[in-house]
Amino acid sequence: MDLEVSPALTIPASELGWRFSRSSGPGGQHVNTSDSRVELFWNIAESAVLSDDQRMLLLTRLARRLVSGAITVSASEQRSQLRNREIALIKLAELVTAGLAPSAPSRRATKPTKGSNRRRLAAKGQRSETKRNRQRPSAE
Repeated sequence: MDLEVSPALTIPASELGWRFSRSSGPGGQHVNTSDSRVELFWNIAESAVLSDDQRMLLLTRLARRLVSGAITVSASEQRSQLRNREIALIKLAELVTAGLAPSAPSRRATKPTKGSNRRRLAAKGQRSETKRNRQRPSAE
């Protein structure tokens, strides 16, 4: 089943890899016999559907999550392997969408206003006065 990340990007099923294992958590007597935990992996570095710009963007933005150029997503929330497969596909699509999203505009530095500066200094003086009042009176 192909994964549609956006109308412009669809990852073919042939590029997706699946691994299944036993999941911890609920399941009763069934839990030790079924492989309901799902790991979905996709090799970004070798993908044919990405342009070079998209590949570089994903490789830099998702660098902490990559192992040998491949991203891995796991799901074990549900008892059903089928449902966990659907969840893993959704998680991967969200990760790729976030990785390809345009970056936010950088913040423009501004000076504090005269009023905010005055209030900051007044609060600072008030704190200083409060602390001075906590001291023992001097023996002069």
